[in-house]
Amino acid sequence: MSNFQKIESVLQDYFDALYYCDLKKFSKVFHSDAVYATADEPSLLVRNMNEYFSVIEARESPASRKEQRKDYIESVELAGDNTAFARVRCSIANRDFVDFLTLVRTENSWKIIAKIFHFTEK
Repeated sequence: MSNFQKIESVLQDYFDALYYCDLKKFSKVFHSDAVYATADEPSLLVRNMNEYFSVIEARESPASRKEQRKDYIESVELAGDNTAFARVRCSIANRDFVDFLTLVRTENSWKIIAKIFHFTEK
């Protein structure tokens, strides 16, 4: 499997994790030291993974609300054998998201090390 295919698989697991609020999948796709951030809140919002996972754990999943899935990969750029950048889109509840995901390969496994995102209200 090529690096691109491996990254694409991680991104599909990321979409599944969001849709089902599946903490096991989140743990699988995010590096434990990953950063979560957005400038679209009243002040800059930055979370570590424990903080982000707590939010996900408390969230009602889009799957439980039977929301139609709207998630797709816009682009993936490789910067060598161990670093990549993905631009993805998804919708959750009344928000549309553009996520900028930076991935790193460690121990032959790709993980998201940073999630920086923008959202708009529907």
